[in-house]
Amino acid sequence: MPNDANDLILVIDEGTTSTRAMLFATDGRCIASEARALDQTYPRAGWVEHDAAEIWRKTLRVTAAMVAQAGGAHRIAGIGITNQRETIVFWDRATGEPLAPAIVWQDRRTAATCRDLRERGHEAEVQAKTGLLLDPYFSASKIGWAMREWPHLADAGARLAIGTVDSWLIWKLTGGLHVTDATNASRTALMDVHTGSWDDGLCALFGVPRAALPEIVDCAGRLGETTAFGGAIPICGIAGDQQAAAIGQACLAPGQTKATFGTGAFILTHAGATPPTSGHRMLSTVAWQLGGERAYALEGSVFVAGSLVQWLRDTLGLIGTAAETEALARSVPDTGGVYLVPALSGLGAPWWEPDARASISGLSFATGKAHVARAALEAMAYQAHDLKTAFAADGIDWHSLRIDGGMVANDWMAQDMADLLGIEVERPRFAETTALGAAMLAGVGAGLFGGLDEATSMRGEVETFTPSLGEDERQARLVGWKTAVDVVVAASRL
Repeated sequence: MPNDANDLILVIDEGTTSTRAMLFATDGRCIASEARALDQTYPRAGWVEHDAAEIWRKTLRVTAAMVAQAGGAHRIAGIGITNQRETIVFWDRATGEPLAPAIVWQDRRTAATCRDLRERGHEAEVQAKTGLLLDPYFSASKIGWAMREWPHLADAGARLAIGTVDSWLIWKLTGGLHVTDATNASRTALMDVHTGSWDDGLCALFGVPRAALPEIVDCAGRLGETTAFGGAIPICGIAGDQQAAAIGQACLAPGQTKATFGTGAFILTHAGATPPTSGHRMLSTVAWQLGGERAYALEGSVFVAGSLVQWLRDTLGLIGTAAETEALARSVPDTGGVYLVPALSGLGAPWWEPDARASISGLSFATGKAHVARAALEAMAYQAHDLKTAFAADGIDWHSLRIDGGMVANDWMAQDMADLLGIEVERPRFAETTALGAAMLAGVGAGLFGGLDEATSMRGEVETFTPSLGEDERQARLVGWKTAVDVVVAASRL
C-alpha cells in the first residue's frame, strides 16, 4: 500500500471496561488494534464512577499507537468514535479538566429521584418526548443529581461543560469543540426525538443547565478535526455503541435486529423514519442521523450480560476465565433446575425494576459450578426471549437475530439463543461490530463511501445457528425462568 495513500479509518471505541483504538481498511479488514483497561469505582452500593481523565489518557495512548501503526496522520481519512452511552462527564471549559467523577450508565443512585418523578406523573411526558422511561440508566437524572449534590458544578457557571463520553473525547481531541451526535443525545432523556433538539421543559424537569450541553450534530460528516497526532485528521463519524453495532451488523432496513452481548445486552430493531411507540416499556431511540434526517430503532436494554460472567470469575472465583463457561455448560445435560436471574444492577427491559436484586434458585447438594455457569449463560437467552415477546407485542417481531459482542464467541451460548428464541441466529466472523459500525460511519463522513448501504461492503462473512430444541423442553424452561423472575420482581416491590 503506498505510503501517501489516505484511505485508512481510525476508530476510537471507548467502552465501559476498556478503551480501544482500531485501524480499518476500506474492505473491512482490521489492520491493527490496541486497548487499555479502564478502572471503575463503586463509592456506595449501586454507584458506579469513572475517572474522565483516565479515559482521556488511555484514549490518547491507544490512538497515538494506531496513528503510528498507520504510518502517520496523513494516512488516515477519518476518525470514527463510538462510546458507552448515558455515562456523563463534567468538565471546565477554561482548563479542559474534569470537575467531578463521571457517572456511569450502570449507576443507580437516582432510583429514588426517578421513582418520585414517576409517582408525580411525569413519565408519560418523558416517554412522549424522548422515547425513554424514567430510570437511573439515562443521563438526565444523573446530571440533575450532580448539580444538586456537587455544588461546585453550579458554581462553575458558564465554565461548566457537560456531555456524554463522545463529547468529552471530541472536546479533548479538538481543543474545545463541544458537540454530540444524535444517537448519544437521544439517550440522555433531554432530547426530543421528534425534533432532534434539546428540550427546555425536560432540562427544567431534571434540573439540567441547557447552556452546558453540547450542540447536537449528524453521525457522519466533517464533524471536527484533531491535530493531536502530528497532523490534521478529520473526525467523520460518531455513534453510541449500540447504534454503531446495529450499523456494523447492516441493520439498515426496518425489522432487521441485532443483539450485542457485552457488559450488558442491548437489542435494537430498525423501525424506519418514524419514532416507534411502545406499549410494553421498550425504548424508542435514534438509530442514526445523516443530513439532518433521523432513522429510528426500538430498543430493549439488559443491564447485566458479560458482567455476570466477570462476577462469577472475579468476585465468586467460580471460574478462572470467561472461556471456561462453554466447557462447563457442555459438561452437564441441563442446569439441574437452577435459574440465575442476573439483577446485579437491577432489572432492565421489560421489567425496569432498579431495586431488583439477583437470585440463584433451585440449588441442591447436587448443584455444582457447571450448573451455575450453565444457568448464567442460559440467562442470556431468557432475557432475550423476554425482549422478543415485548417487541412482538409492540408489532415489531424478530424473524432472525444478528448477535455480536464479547460473549458470543461462545458457540454453546449462540446455539442456546437460537434454540430458546426459535429463530435463526447470525454471528459475524468479525465480532467487533461496534467498531466496524463507527468505521462505516467515518467512511461515509470522509467520502470513502456514498452512503451506509455502500459501506456495508465492510461487513464480512457470518455463521448461522439454527434452532434444534424441542418445543416441550423449550416451554418448560421458559416456565421455570418466569417463576424465578416473578419472585425477584415481587421482592423488589416489597
